[in-house]
Amino acid sequence: CPVLLAPKSSGVAMPPPADIVKVAIEWPGAFPKLMEIDQKKPLSSIIKEVCDGWSLANHDQFALQHADSSNFYITEKNRNEIKNGAILRLTTSPAQNAQQLHERIQSSSMDAKLEALKDLANYSRDITFAQEFINLDGISLLTQMVESGTERYQKLQKIMKPCFGDMLSFTLTAFVELMDHGIVSWDTFSVAFIKKIASYVNKFASDISILQRSLAILESMVLNSHDLYQKVAQEITIGQLIPHLQGTDQEIQTYTIAVINALFLKAPDDKRQEMANILAQKQLRSIILTHVIRTQRAINNEMAHQLYVLQVLTFNLLEDRMMTKMDPQDQAQRDIIFELRRIAFDAESEPNNSSGSIEKRKSMYTRDYKKLGFINHVNPAMDFTQTPPGMLALDNMLYFAKHHQDAYIRIVLENSSREDKHECPFGRSSIELTKMLCEILKVGELPSETCNDFHPMFFTHDRSFEEFFCICIQLLNKTWKEMRATSEDFNKVMQVVKEQIMRALTTKPSSLDQFKSKLQNLSYTEILKIRQSERMNQEDFQSRPILELKEKIQPEILELIKQQRLNRLVEGTCFRKLNSRRRQDKFWYCRLSPNHKVLHYGDLEESPQGEVPHDSLQDKLPVADIKAVVTGKDCPHMKEKGALKQNKEVLELAFSILYDSSGQLNFIAPDKHEYCVWTDGLNALLGKDMLSDLTRNDLDTLLSMEIKLRLLDLENIQIPDAPPPIPKEPSNYDFVYDCN
Repeated sequence: CPVLLAPKSSGVAMPPPADIVKVAIEWPGAFPKLMEIDQKKPLSSIIKEVCDGWSLANHDQFALQHADSSNFYITEKNRNEIKNGAILRLTTSPAQNAQQLHERIQSSSMDAKLEALKDLANYSRDITFAQEFINLDGISLLTQMVESGTERYQKLQKIMKPCFGDMLSFTLTAFVELMDHGIVSWDTFSVAFIKKIASYVNKFASDISILQRSLAILESMVLNSHDLYQKVAQEITIGQLIPHLQGTDQEIQTYTIAVINALFLKAPDDKRQEMANILAQKQLRSIILTHVIRTQRAINNEMAHQLYVLQVLTFNLLEDRMMTKMDPQDQAQRDIIFELRRIAFDAESEPNNSSGSIEKRKSMYTRDYKKLGFINHVNPAMDFTQTPPGMLALDNMLYFAKHHQDAYIRIVLENSSREDKHECPFGRSSIELTKMLCEILKVGELPSETCNDFHPMFFTHDRSFEEFFCICIQLLNKTWKEMRATSEDFNKVMQVVKEQIMRALTTKPSSLDQFKSKLQNLSYTEILKIRQSERMNQEDFQSRPILELKEKIQPEILELIKQQRLNRLVEGTCFRKLNSRRRQDKFWYCRLSPNHKVLHYGDLEESPQGEVPHDSLQDKLPVADIKAVVTGKDCPHMKEKGALKQNKEVLELAFSILYDSSGQLNFIAPDKHEYCVWTDGLNALLGKDMLSDLTRNDLDTLLSMEIKLRLLDLENIQIPDAPPPIPKEPSNYDFVYDCN
C-alpha cells in the first residue's frame, strides 16, 4: 500500500476544521477503522461509507453507537456529542435490533430468553432504541409476560429459582427503563398487572433487585396516575411495606418510604387522616427511628429527601385545623376555653362556681380570661378567628395545659401576678407562636423536589408538633422575662424567639430534649452577643469619606468577584438531570475552558469525585454563540408540559443558556449557591452585571474587610464628616526653589 506523504508546511500547522471529527469504528471480526467524520454530511451517507469499507450490503439496516458502557445509538439529534478520539461501533439499526429482541424474548429456550431479556434491560436505557421497541408494542408484551408468563414457569421456579429470579428481574428492569422515557402513559395498565407487581413486594422480599424494581413501579404508578393510585392503594397495605423498613438494605428502605410517601401524597383529603392513623397504629415513626435514623449507617441524600417528604406530609395534616376558624356558637369549642380556665384557676375559683349571680360569674370569667392573656377578655373565642393559625393554636394550648400541667399553671399564675404591662400574655403568645411554627415548618406547602432538610427530633414523638410548641412557649416566657419586656415589646420578643428556634434547629438536634438544651444555651444575652459580633463583622460605615472610599474600591472588588466566579466555572459543576424517578439519578457535567472561550459539557454515569477533565466531556458550546441567559419561569424546561409539577424551589434553581435559533442548554443547580455562581459567571462572560444575592453579600463582606484593613491605622481616631479647611495662601513665595 503506497504511503502518501503530506507536503512540508512552511508555516504553523492549521487546526482541523471544526466540523471534522476523528474517530475509530469497530466491527466484530475486523480491525477497527480510523476515519474522519464530516458533521455536515447526513448520518446515513456516513454509515453507507463505513459499510462500503467492509463490503456490507443494506446499509440502511446498520447504525453507529458509542462503544462505551452506555451503548447509546448515534442519531442526527445527538451526533454533535461525538468528540475527537471517540470509539464507535457499527451495529444493527435500532429498528432492526428492537425487532430481533422482540422475537428473542419470546423464545421457547429458557437460556435464550434470559440472555435476550438481559440485553433488553441494557438497551432500554437508550431512548432511540426504546422508541422503536415501544412502536412494536413491546411494553404490552412485557406486561403480558409478567401477568401470564410467570405461571408457565411456576413449576420451573423450584428447580431453576436463580434463573427465574434473574428473568423476572431483567423483565422489570427493562419495563422501568422503557417507562422512564415518558413515551407511554401510565394510565394504560391493567389491574392484573398491578396485582402481580404488588404480590412481588411480598413474594420476592429476599430478592433485592425484584423487590427494588417492584417498589419503583408502584411509586411511579401512584405518582403518575389518579386511577392507578386507587388500584395500587387497594392492592398494597402499609402492613406489607413495614417489614421492608426493618431490613438492613438502605436502598430498599428508601424505595419503601418513597411508596408510602406517594400513597400519602396522592390520597384524597378525606382519606389522608385515616392513612396517618394507620401509620400510627403500625408504629411507622418508631420503626423509622430505630431502623433508619439511629443505625450506624450514614443517611444518604435520597433517604434524607424521602424522610423530609414524610416529615412535610405529616405536618401538612395540621393544615385543616390551621385554616379552621373558631365558631363562637359551637359549645364544644367553647368548652376547650373553659377547660383552659379550669386547669389554671381550679383551686382558687371552684368554690365560687356553685354560688353567686350570673353577673358575678361573668365578671370572674372575664378577669380569668384577662389573666390567661386573651385579647378579647369577654369572648376569647374571637381570638381564634384568624387563619392561620385558627383552631390549631387552641389545640396546642389544650395539649400544653393537659400534658405539661405544672409548667402551664406556673406560666399563667406567674404572669397574672405581674404588673399588667409586664405580663407575658399566654393566649396571645400561643396564637402568634403557633402561626410562627407553621411558617418555620411550612405547614400546608407541598414538599420540594430537591430538599433534604429533615429533622431527626420530629421522629422521636408521636405528637412532635405539640411537643415542639410546648418547648417553644416555655422559651417565649423565659425570653420575655430576660428582656424585661412590656406589652409594647411583643413583636420584638417574637423576633428574638424566632431567631432562637431557627438557630437551634440548624444544629439538627437528634431529640426534643437535645433541642431544649440547645435553647438553654441560646438565652437573650447570648443572642445579643451573636447579633453584636455579626454587626461588628458587617459594620456599615456611613460617613461621607468612607462612602467615597467604598465607591473607589468597589470596581476592583467586583472584578475580584468576577474572577472568582469565572474560576469556579472553569472548575465546573455536576448537575442532576430532572427525571420522574429521583433515585435513579442521572448526571451531567459542565465547565468553562481556561481561556473562557468554550463551555464543555457531557453526561456522566455517576456523581464525580473532583473535577472532570475537558477531554472526557463530549460536547461544547462556544461562548460567542450564547444569545442570552434566562432564569426561573422563563426557562424552556420550566415551561414544558407537566415539567415535574414544578414547585417554587426547583424554579428558583433553574436557568438556561439560549444559543443559535432554537438551541438551549437547561440547568437545575444543585443548590442556591451554585445557582448564583453560574448565573453570575455566565452574565460576566456576556459582559452583563452580576445581580445575584451571593454577589451582593460577597461585595458587602469584601468591601467591609477592605475598608477595615485600610482604616487600621486610624483606630480610635474620629473620622470627620467634612474634609479639613484649605489654609490661607502665604504672604510670599520666597521659600519656593526655582529649578530653572
